[in-house]
This record gives sequence, structure tokens and C-alpha cells, in this order.
Amino acid sequence: MMTIAEEILLLAYREDTGKPQIGSIELDAAVAGAVLAELAVNNRIDLDGKAVVAKDAAPLDDAELDAALARIAGETRRRKPEWWVGKLDSRKLRGRLLSRLAERGILSEEQTKVLGIFPSTRYPELDPAPERELRQRVQSVFDGATPDERTGVLIAVLHAAKLDRKAFPDAPRQRIKEIAEGEWAGAAVRTTIASIHAAVAAGAIAAAVAATS
Repeated sequence: MMTIAEEILLLAYREDTGKPQIGSIELDAAVAGAVLAELAVNNRIDLDGKAVVAKDAAPLDDAELDAALARIAGETRRRKPEWWVGKLDSRKLRGRLLSRLAERGILSEEQTKVLGIFPSTRYPELDPAPERELRQRVQSVFDGATPDERTGVLIAVLHAAKLDRKAFPDAPRQRIKEIAEGEWAGAAVRTTIASIHAAVAAGAIAAAVAATS
């Protein structure tokens, strides 16, 4: 099963060109937010006030999720979700997850050069079945089905990064807003979603400021 972060990437990259549909700043923040959200969905982290705390340090048998969980469990200071999004946010994380999708035959990994000089990597879709199934699951929620936690969080993170407009241009805006606000969820998950949304937005802004300073 794909992680939520991998699902974000599968929807973010164009099937034909293998290039992302949103900027790297927003995308990397979304991927980091998705990792944090997945830990929350799996009851590994929780929010104590406005701070992220490790609830259960047991590994999930996923290298990226387990590495993030270990960092959170080992942090001595109380940190907000947006701090953790900034800490986990990196192009290297995105690259590792994309390579995992390529290793599983879902994407292809093609090395190219921009202007014949600058190295670049494209990730065209190789196996359309996983994305097709993913889109069917998300579309059923747009059509009125109650989302499970994973799908609800996925849609909320897509909305936070404004990727929903690219990946599902015909989706009803009001329905996406309802899901992003977590009306379908219990109080704990709803609080987590709100924090992740703010964290992804804050992480994208902070990265943009750092890139221009």
C-alpha cells in the first residue's frame, strides 16, 4: 500500500511529462505534511495543546515514516506541526519517495538535461492502475461517500497545497472545503487536519522566504 505522501506525489506529477504540476516549495511542504499526517492517522503522534508529541514509538515498517517518528520521539523540545513540516521538508525526501514508486514499477525514472547542461529527472507514469484506483477512491468521496481517515487526510493535504485544483479540476469546491475542514472526522483527527493545513501553508511560505533571502 502506498503512503499518503506517495499518493500526493502520484497525483502531483503529470502522467505524460513526468513533471510536477505545482512548484517544488509547495510540493515539498505537502509531502512533509503528508508524512506527519500519516503518523497521526496511525496513532503514532498526537497534539498536546499546539505541540506534536510522540504517542507510540513502535515502527510502521516504512523507512521514511519510521525515520520521521524517531526524530519526533527524540526531540527534547516541544515543537508545533509547522516546525516539523519545515524540518521534514526536503527535496531529498521527495526524491526518495519518487524512486520508491519507480522501483515498484508505478513510475519510470528518466534522467535528462535542461538546456543540455543542467541534470533533471522526470517521472512519467509507467503503470496507470494505482493512480486510477486512487482517483476512483477520491472521486467517490467527492460524490458523497464518507471518507476514511487516510482519504480524508489526503484530500485535506491536497487542498492545503492547492494541488486539488490541478489534480481534480472538476471537483466540487464546497465538497473539498467540507472535507478539508474535517467535518467527517472525530475531534482528534479534525484537530490534526487543521494543524497540518496550517503547517503546510506555513512551511511553503517559510521556504519561499528562505529561497528569496
